[in-house]
Amino acid sequence: MTSAPSYIALYERGVLEQRLAALEKMVSPCTLCPHGCRVPRGSSAGGTCRSGMLPIVSSAGPHFGEEAPLVGRGGSGTIFFTNCNLGCIFCQNYDISHLGQGREVSYRELALTMISLQERGCHNINFVTPTHMVYGIVRALIMAVPMGLHVPLVYNSGGYDSVETLKLLNGVFDIYMPDFKYWDEEISYDLSGVRDYPQIARSALWEMHDQVGDLILDEHGVAHRGLLVRHLVLPQGLSGTRRVVDYLRGLSADTYLNLMDQYRPAYRAAEYPALRRRATLQEFDEAALYAKERGMRRLDGV
Repeated sequence: MTSAPSYIALYERGVLEQRLAALEKMVSPCTLCPHGCRVPRGSSAGGTCRSGMLPIVSSAGPHFGEEAPLVGRGGSGTIFFTNCNLGCIFCQNYDISHLGQGREVSYRELALTMISLQERGCHNINFVTPTHMVYGIVRALIMAVPMGLHVPLVYNSGGYDSVETLKLLNGVFDIYMPDFKYWDEEISYDLSGVRDYPQIARSALWEMHDQVGDLILDEHGVAHRGLLVRHLVLPQGLSGTRRVVDYLRGLSADTYLNLMDQYRPAYRAAEYPALRRRATLQEFDEAALYAKERGMRRLDGV
């Protein structure tokens, strides 16, 4: 038997309401993410994420293409939020993250979506690109808990997350699944529009690991708490995989790391010559071999 998700205790003690009040102060003018745009999201949609107060959802449903510990037999209950706080020129979901495909929903509708996914047998509720939507998530969660929500919540982000905001989410999310995209500042700026991504991601991952620790699985191999990290291997070593692995090894040799080979040229990737092709099998194999040699004990995708 696994313990109940920690957000239930926060709800029962009134802590979720306190966290919501703190997030409300940060959302308008908005300082939720490292951009600190300070746009008045309560009265308009603006800033880097081009979003107002209400959640904007592109799609929701059971997902069977996520990491095995999230999928189990019933799937991961994914809710894809529209827009993003990063400007990745090779975005694989650019129609959602850049072109704004989706619609605003009420907080109650978001809560009912969580309940529906749970009732369909999903092992968790997986919020994809949640960074700019955390106020709406917590507000909807306060409605969903008395409706019977009891599965773990997954924070599935691009890794450009504010430690200050993450501290307010301590206990709200049992599972963190961030990207760690790059190590080099100039590459980060060229490909995602933010020079400080490497430092921000390192601080965010440290905070996430401090909150939830290494990934814990139940007797069926399904995750109920902990950290998973995704790292996409890019052509010509653009993602700085060796330095990323070194950092994660320092965090914990038991960090669950998914080395991904899914990169394909998409969106505006052709603007950057090195991104005009996929990573070769040799490039990916070298990345995987290095992670093994460094003693990473929990590797997915290899």
